[in-house]
Amino acid sequence: MAEQDWKKRLGVVYSTNPDFNYQTEEVQQEETLPAEKQKLIVKIDRRHRAGKQVTLIEGFVGNSDDLSALAKILKTRCGVGGTAKDGEITIQGDHRDKVVALLCEMGYKAKRGN
Repeated sequence: MAEQDWKKRLGVVYSTNPDFNYQTEEVQQEETLPAEKQKLIVKIDRRHRAGKQVTLIEGFVGNSDDLSALAKILKTRCGVGGTAKDGEITIQGDHRDKVVALLCEMGYKAKRGN
């Protein structure tokens, strides 16, 4: 698929200068730390979810692709849904013990929160 860089230029004023070259800023993604250097906290959360419980994994340092891959593995192994965004993984239901065991098995330093 061709890169759609016109979306990045929305809101740019037209220039009549024939030598004008629009420069885009390249966004640097964070480099993912190795699993043994990650310190993840697994806790339960009920806020803003109509009383439903979710398992929240915080503390992941890395890019969004690696976060999504880890979330997919955890969701599959727990057999539930969830999401990964803003550096956090959300797993539906209370699976704290199972998630901590899975993360430790994968080499992460995981600690159970509240």
